[in-house]
Amino acid sequence: MTEGHGDDIYRYGASAVRYNFSSNILCGVDHTPLMRHLASCSEAVTNYPEPVPAALERQLAHEAGVEPDCVTVTNGATEAIYLIAGAMEGMTSAVLQPTFSEYADACTLYRHHIVNCMSLHDIPAEAAVVWICNPGNPCGRVIDKAVLDGLVTRRGDAVFVIDQAYADYTILPVMTAAEAVDYDNVILLNSLTKRFSVPGLRIGYATGAAALLDRMRARRMPWSVNGPAIEAARFLLGRKQEYAIDARTMHEEALRLSDGLRRLGVAVEPTDCNFMLCCLPEGSSRSLKEWLIERHGILIRDASNFYGLTPAHFRVAVQGRQADDILINAVGQWMSLSL
Repeated sequence: MTEGHGDDIYRYGASAVRYNFSSNILCGVDHTPLMRHLASCSEAVTNYPEPVPAALERQLAHEAGVEPDCVTVTNGATEAIYLIAGAMEGMTSAVLQPTFSEYADACTLYRHHIVNCMSLHDIPAEAAVVWICNPGNPCGRVIDKAVLDGLVTRRGDAVFVIDQAYADYTILPVMTAAEAVDYDNVILLNSLTKRFSVPGLRIGYATGAAALLDRMRARRMPWSVNGPAIEAARFLLGRKQEYAIDARTMHEEALRLSDGLRRLGVAVEPTDCNFMLCCLPEGSSRSLKEWLIERHGILIRDASNFYGLTPAHFRVAVQGRQADDILINAVGQWMSLSL
């Protein structure tokens, strides 16, 4: 695993971080009802869960309008990534960069030949597996749905792993679970971590044609998803209306934050989500990160370890108008001292 994943709050301690811009999931969620529910489910801790989380898979499948064998629940979307890479061991994988490091890390573990692609046009004909994060991380861009559908249709010889962990944070159309199942060469990844802002509960799922998911399931360990995570997921899925994500308002605030950073001289890439990729005109994001945490209790994501990016790149996600203005002012202070 590459060091430097987002939200490395564990390095500093929660008490040192007043504003966490490094995590690109919904902030300020009240999980009191969830905690009460988990406190009432002591059997989830004292008893073994299902070896395979079939009840949760049925619940997700019913919600998506697909058959239960077209859904596989995993210990976070990351487990699904490693199961897929293992099932495709030794193949040629094209990874659309810059992106989440675990695609390449998993492929390296299972001896794939990795081709890093900076655009969809760079995907080589020999690629047997194509890894795409959509919306993209760290850039927040969404690939036009018609373009992606056309590529999947034309390249029926390749398996497309499409990670839609951030799909709830954009208003633009993305592939649905039912559409993914209709293809025989798509595995769609989703994250309940991102949807419900529960990163400590490692729970995600894959959707696709049953025959394709069977290749993953053949490598899945029993009890890979623990009892409390299963209980939490079933509880949260039944209360989606209480965890609404206002993607439109968050994106509008992201545009406002982008404009504020640009006025300081920071280059900010266009985004379709609540987070954005930034680049300093001078200096390093690591220095900025350490200064912000020490002086202001602000945590940002040093993005220098993403493939194709530089030591000047960083990523931030909106935290609300007041907090976002504090970030803009703090970055301005650092730049006035450093440039």
